[in-house]
Amino acid sequence: MIRSILFDLDGTLVQTETLKAESYALAAQELCPYTIVKEDVLQAYQSMLGSPRDRVAQDLVRRFDLQDVAEKRMQELGVRTPWQAFIQIRLRYYERLVGDPEVIRQNKCPHALGLLDWGLARGYRIGVATMSHCPQASRILDLLAPELSLDILITRDDVDRGKPDPEIYLSAARQLDMSPQECLVIEDSATGIRAALAAGMTCLAVPSSFTAPEVERSGLLPQANIAASPEMLQQTAEQLLDQGS
Repeated sequence: MIRSILFDLDGTLVQTETLKAESYALAAQELCPYTIVKEDVLQAYQSMLGSPRDRVAQDLVRRFDLQDVAEKRMQELGVRTPWQAFIQIRLRYYERLVGDPEVIRQNKCPHALGLLDWGLARGYRIGVATMSHCPQASRILDLLAPELSLDILITRDDVDRGKPDPEIYLSAARQLDMSPQECLVIEDSATGIRAALAAGMTCLAVPSSFTAPEVERSGLLPQANIAASPEMLQQTAEQLLDQGS
């Protein structure tokens, strides 16, 4: 019997994935303003959706040959590796975007937030498990739903291994004192879906236009576990919850 609903944050409750992609592209263009094509960085980021920040940065530095130019910024930024310099530049752009409350509100996912409220009203234990770091996740959640009282928030800071490793979801289950079989996970990307399935949990995908191609190609979930549209999310979730009751 499912007694808990665990939500991903980025791309599920708020469309910050597009903002993250934008920040990586802007950082790459700052380092190589005459050779980097923004659309190329966006496409590369899309293939790594849901991966930890360090892995994304290292891969983009390699793909776009940013090693030497990023190395020149290391001392200025107080870091020891080129990929860490790239992250610091990217974070300046991202913080500027997510620091604007109106940007966050404009990018919220109302149907996922509606499902969260529905679950709370019906006594489900509600958690958020995100690869964002705690300060960012907390600030975004405060802007999205100031009165929200989650049972649990687990971030990248709380685990050793990021998605698609199941650690973050297994940790959530332990802290809620529930078995994985009692948890329904709401995710938007193939990376997050892999983490939920590896944890032994039921997963419902609500892909965005950004993540839909990847989710479809992965073949990880049957169609019954994929919301045909954000508007269908709650109906699809209720059907899965009825089956698991």
